[in-house]
Amino acid sequence: MKPLHRIFLLLTALLASYQVVQGIDGLERMAIACYTIAFGMLIVASLLMMILGFEVLDSPLVVISSTLIPASLALGLVSEYLDVILIPYGIFIVAGMLVILITRLAGPQKLAVIVLAVVHGVAGLAIFALPIILALRGDTKGGFAWVGIGGGLIGIGGLLLSFLKGGRPILPRETILTVLPSLLLLSTAAFVAGFAYL
Repeated sequence: MKPLHRIFLLLTALLASYQVVQGIDGLERMAIACYTIAFGMLIVASLLMMILGFEVLDSPLVVISSTLIPASLALGLVSEYLDVILIPYGIFIVAGMLVILITRLAGPQKLAVIVLAVVHGVAGLAIFALPIILALRGDTKGGFAWVGIGGGLIGIGGLLLSFLKGGRPILPRETILTVLPSLLLLSTAAFVAGFAYL
């Protein structure tokens, strides 16, 4: 890992820490809890990569905990803006996390990668689409669309890693690891910018 990558990861952790401390006023408790978990896990993941290097991404526990980032963000958005589907979506997220935990620790690797890609994909789609749709319809301020942009960026990073772990990388491993810190920083900056409009 190059020094610039460590700087990007440190900045990511600092931005996520700012969001946790700043918080978001006026939201339901569940949404606040979900956002706090997501940004907290972003802090942990960034610091672990910064300190231990990219090798930490091979740990099943890091993969499981990193999946909490998009899953929690998506669940927070659904609880705040699509409470009609909160229960089925919550069941999907919890079941997905349990299956990821089981398959990562004891199951076949191909199944683990497929489940991880599905959970990341669905959560990423919710984080990407929902804020942009809400902003375009005027249900939120226009700047809230930045959360969707951040969701798109973090979703790209998650899917790149999923395919890499599955043995079918979209890009060479070195390229993925080179762009990952900047993707995390840009997505976190977009999240912080977007949540400032709530």
